[in-house]
Amino acid sequence: MKSTRLISLVILAAVVAAGCQPSDTPPPQQAPATQEIPYRKDGTLHFLRENERMLTIDIEIADTDSTRERGLMQRTSLPDGAGMLFIMPTEEPQSFWMANTPLSLDFVFASTSGEVVAISKYAKPQSPDPVMSGLPARFVLEVPAGFLDSYGIIEGDQIEWSRTE
Repeated sequence: MKSTRLISLVILAAVVAAGCQPSDTPPPQQAPATQEIPYRKDGTLHFLRENERMLTIDIEIADTDSTRERGLMQRTSLPDGAGMLFIMPTEEPQSFWMANTPLSLDFVFASTSGEVVAISKYAKPQSPDPVMSGLPARFVLEVPAGFLDSYGIIEGDQIEWSRTE
């Protein structure tokens, strides 16, 4: 008898709930969990070896606390031949993390003079593990994973960059 009463109450609650919303009104749409952040070209970066330009890419520049903190979080892609250059306030050992970053990335750590002092390849997406330079760096470039292998970028290479005017 109790189960019949319980079933009756459940059916009654469903009928009442259904009557609370007009049938011709579509259900509310949920906002996407993340909204794609468009790439913004802020400048160009050149890779050099023995003072010879090897490669030029477009860069988005992160040079404020908020842009450095956001980085490439929630980005699902980057244009071909593009990356994000972080300009750090001081030259010191740098540490980055991949939480909320769905892309696998390569990192280039460069000194104030532009010398590539460390690289890190294929950083795991969404990982809380730090990606560290080990040596002091003032600039950090993030590019899609595989970029460093594809173009043969190594420690000791140089970077030069400029803003688009």
